[in-house]
Amino acid sequence: MTLKPPSPPALTAADGARAWRTLRAAVAEAVVGGDEPLRLLAVALLAEGHALIEDVPGVGKTLLARAFARALDLDFGRVQGTPDLLPSDVTGASILAPSASLTEGGLCLKFVPGPVFTNVLLVDEINRATPRTQSALLEAMQERQVSIEGETRALPDPFIVLATQNPIEYEGTFSLPEAQLDRFLVRIRIGYPDRAAEARIAGRYLADHDPLERVQPAVDRIALLGLREAARQIHVSAELTDHLVAIVGATRERPDIELGASPRASVALFRAAQARALLDGRDFVLPDDIRAMAPAVLVHRLRLSVDSSLHGLTLERAFAEAMATVPVPVGRAVRAGTDPTG
Repeated sequence: MTLKPPSPPALTAADGARAWRTLRAAVAEAVVGGDEPLRLLAVALLAEGHALIEDVPGVGKTLLARAFARALDLDFGRVQGTPDLLPSDVTGASILAPSASLTEGGLCLKFVPGPVFTNVLLVDEINRATPRTQSALLEAMQERQVSIEGETRALPDPFIVLATQNPIEYEGTFSLPEAQLDRFLVRIRIGYPDRAAEARIAGRYLADHDPLERVQPAVDRIALLGLREAARQIHVSAELTDHLVAIVGATRERPDIELGASPRASVALFRAAQARALLDGRDFVLPDDIRAMAPAVLVHRLRLSVDSSLHGLTLERAFAEAMATVPVPVGRAVRAGTDPTG
């Protein structure tokens, strides 16, 4: 008899804030100064999305991913992107193995799961994998399943892909297509630490043990699923929904942006704003939630026109100018049941 998995508990916004404080403290045992990148990872997980971590080597991308999985007590898998990486190296394959039946004997096909069958999958240097291998991740990222040899296999729940790439080294790489970029809920930049933080990092590695060993589980899987459901229940007023759609629409109206954000981007921003509000301990979304999440959710989905690129305009600046044209709702109800005149 198959046992039904336990239902996630009914959690509140206060539980979300408490879980965020606990998670942040746990990860800080290994990662110095990673609060904002960690917040974006937590938002992506609660919104059932994925994260693209784009930064130069050596700033702690892998350490952050491993500490994140460890603090949430989730299974962790890693794939190194290389030109010879095959789709089956990610999803798994069937091999000939001795039959388990004593009566049949001989050999039979046995499926060996690939590293994608985990909770947190780190795809390091994803842009070094070929387009064929990159596309093998599309079904996993969108459908939470993989189709192998005519059979569909569900992935564990929760499931999140954390992909990294170096934004300045392009030799021997394959740029991610727009369809792949659109599957990432957020793009994260870690950046260099300040001097004080870097001194603390160096001090930690003077010890004989790995700083990652300090990270202890802070939130269990059942609570995580409850928080994910709580994020879906966060109230978003009609005014703020219109504001969100207006920001996305502004990216399609500028001549310097050749490819604007898609309707999938609107849904992603909606879910990300809900998750951010939950982590802040609120059961309603504020304009600040939408505007704070918009760059991380939208910029990597855009494409600048060739003429604008030649004139030195960046996507970040073009998006900032586009968002600046959308007025912030003021004096309107953002919480269910509040007085619009308040």
